[in-house]
Amino acid sequence: MFGRIARRYDRLNRIMSLGMDGRWRQQAAASAKPDGSLALDIGTGTGDLALELKKRGARQIVGADFSPDMLTAARSKLAAKGVTNASWTLADALHLPFPEGTFDCVTNAFVLRNLADLRSGLAEMARVLRPGGRLVCLDMTQPPPGMLGTLYKLYFYRLLPPIAGVISGDRAAYRYLPNSLVGFPDSAELAELLVEVGLAEVEVRKVGGGTVAIHTAVKPPAIEPA
Repeated sequence: MFGRIARRYDRLNRIMSLGMDGRWRQQAAASAKPDGSLALDIGTGTGDLALELKKRGARQIVGADFSPDMLTAARSKLAAKGVTNASWTLADALHLPFPEGTFDCVTNAFVLRNLADLRSGLAEMARVLRPGGRLVCLDMTQPPPGMLGTLYKLYFYRLLPPIAGVISGDRAAYRYLPNSLVGFPDSAELAELLVEVGLAEVEVRKVGGGTVAIHTAVKPPAIEPA
């Protein structure tokens, strides 16, 4: 599905987020503190978050994605912008092909809702982080109560799928989008999951009127045996 929409993915993101998704990625990249780091961007898609990590001084970036077409788009985009310190890996987020403690920071944007096993995916991200490394997750969250939440649900569940389906030429892909939020944990529950997989210093920042959340966590140092 993601392969089918790869060429239109960026344009659709701008439309669906009312032009805000770029700013959210900038904020997520800044939260990762990537300056001088070896960074992993999981579910890199067309490489927008990877590019933001580069702009903030990442020493080397690895973009991983399950879709070959998305990786092709990401590779082309960053090469066109003169980025030479990025590499691309076809990978399953539930079984990352990297040793434990490899990366200084791990990021993902709008990926978690697509994982078949959210807890296992978060545990893998924690595994490949070095002690002291930072995990940053940017994704939609359950909308807030009240009028804003009601309007958002109308937009997200009723208006967005047919509009995006027409623009993308793939109605099935954008019927999937709202379904991906059904049953997805809210920001507090996701923060608890990050703690459960061994991370600490969990912080949550809501953007987009409370409909999108940036979760940041740190992998604590290993405990030496007494």
